[in-house]
Amino acid sequence: MKKYQARVCAGLLLLGMGLGGCGGSPQDGKNGGPVVVMTWNVQALFDGTETGNEYAEYREAAGWSKEKYAGRVQAIVQAIGGMEPAPPDIIALQEIESARTLEDLAGGLSKQGFRWTHFTAQPEAPLGLGIISRFPLEETRVHSISVDGAVAPRPVLETRVSAHGGALTLFVCHWKSKLGGEDATEAARRTSARIILRRLRELAAQEPDMPVIIMGDLNENHDEFFRRNSAVISALLPDDPRSAELVRTRGPAAPADAAGLQTDFLILSPDKPPQARHFPPGSVLVYSPWAEELANGSYYYKDQWETIDHFLLSAQLFNGRGWEFENSVVAAYQPFTNPDGRPAAYKTGNGSGLSDHLPLLLFLTYREAD
Repeated sequence: MKKYQARVCAGLLLLGMGLGGCGGSPQDGKNGGPVVVMTWNVQALFDGTETGNEYAEYREAAGWSKEKYAGRVQAIVQAIGGMEPAPPDIIALQEIESARTLEDLAGGLSKQGFRWTHFTAQPEAPLGLGIISRFPLEETRVHSISVDGAVAPRPVLETRVSAHGGALTLFVCHWKSKLGGEDATEAARRTSARIILRRLRELAAQEPDMPVIIMGDLNENHDEFFRRNSAVISALLPDDPRSAELVRTRGPAAPADAAGLQTDFLILSPDKPPQARHFPPGSVLVYSPWAEELANGSYYYKDQWETIDHFLLSAQLFNGRGWEFENSVVAAYQPFTNPDGRPAAYKTGNGSGLSDHLPLLLFLTYREAD
């Protein structure tokens, strides 16, 4: 039996870096319009300063330059600013090189009120992840993850925003890719899920009314279990009798927790609010918009759409008070896509394209208590 370990690398951190700029004060007032949340893997956004950790095509010897970097930032800023039906208020980004990269993007969007940022990465890692927000980032934490003593390539970023009178807890993730084999790398993704699961239970005990959004590139499809012939306990499992039976008969990969079975995977429910139909009481379930609102996929690989980019939503977003889920869409339009509808991947040679992933947008509204 493998030994799994999850540890917090840096506990409570300072607030996200404040940025100057004009724009309103979106955090003031309780009757504002909808809040739009975005998650996007921007495909290896390296800045123009070489440190030695960059991918080969993003080094000076390969023609990468500060000018190319500036042009790419400008293109991304313009694309985000022109998003339909509305630009986002909170942006979670994966595959960015540095805090400077995040600040440059936020600076380009400052006229829209993006003032707060937070970036995190493992030491010496080529890429990290971060968040840009029109609302203050509060109680930010970074959770580092290790599997059998090896540290996962990216941590989990946890933060909180308050807007229109209500708070939201956000988790920004970029789980381990399948490079090296989907089975061989599953342990790392399940350990990332373990971190989320632990925090969801802690929040449920401490702040039972707190809504939670888990977002990012999880490198697993929402139907991963079925794509792998219903034979693997993956980090994302459906609330389905076959997955529940597999967990029951094969047992957890680590000692059972208080729920008895669910240790290092998240259960996706098609119900609003999410509820357990086939797993035991006490199981933690989240809703995935891939079940209904989102179509096709966000990543195209080997002539097939994949749904590896996610929003996963807690039950508090469906209780009729406070923050409420309204809709979610894939930004499947130009300039994010090519004319054929597939992601317009960035090309270092000529600077065309944006990313090999499409962004996802989530629409929330705030309902005052009666």
